[in-house]
Amino acid sequence: MPSTITREGSTIIVKPGRDVVASMANEFRDELHAIIQKGPKELIIDLSGVEMVDSVGIGVLIATHNSLSKVGGQLKVINVAKDIYGLFTTMRLDRHFTVKSA
Repeated sequence: MPSTITREGSTIIVKPGRDVVASMANEFRDELHAIIQKGPKELIIDLSGVEMVDSVGIGVLIATHNSLSKVGGQLKVINVAKDIYGLFTTMRLDRHFTVKSA
């Protein structure tokens, strides 16, 4: 099941709608890569309804942030569940890109 993707001006919002884990990571990575090729100023990943992000999922988010940075874009991860938010801040991901809890 592909993510829901919407565009608002120079901002693209991606809503995976399912857990960001190894079993879906390749498809998700490909979706994000295709979006980055379009050069958005801001990419928002909306984690509404996502209950789990594993190490592979975190790797996809970090790679997305790095790729966006190279083209002058910015990553925001929003509506992050409380447990996942705690993990992201412990890993200091919030120092690299915006992380907002639900």
